[in-house]
Amino acid sequence: MKFKRQARQDLDVNMMPLIDVVFLLLIFFMVSTTFIKDSHIGIKLPKAQQIAREQQQKNHLQLVIDVNGQFKIDGRTLEHNDIASIKAALKGWLAKREATGIAQMTISADAGTAHQFVVTAMDIAGQLGFTKLSIATIQQEPIQ
Repeated sequence: MKFKRQARQDLDVNMMPLIDVVFLLLIFFMVSTTFIKDSHIGIKLPKAQQIAREQQQKNHLQLVIDVNGQFKIDGRTLEHNDIASIKAALKGWLAKREATGIAQMTISADAGTAHQFVVTAMDIAGQLGFTKLSIATIQQEPIQ
């Protein structure tokens, strides 16, 4: 028995409708995307892999700022937090040590301390000739 062979048709896949659908989906998602604008940024204070161990030298000052903006210079709490009082206290500290060599300062600020207090302390220290400023950090857990 002889079977008749049917002529084979070439299949032609039209890609234009598929491209149109993908393009419309792309436009839809681009238009419907909302961009969130945060008015504040939640940050954590920086952590360091390695904490520098400062030697207690004659010209090393420890400045601590608590959450309320209260300043302590080498453990002595200042009565007033204005710029003039802080500057006078730091000048007194320098005068007692007669500023031999390079004066160093480590600023330890509470995590909740306003950034302005730290900037004020750094500005005053720069005006008075402290050339080495450090900011105390907590040690970060090593990444495994």
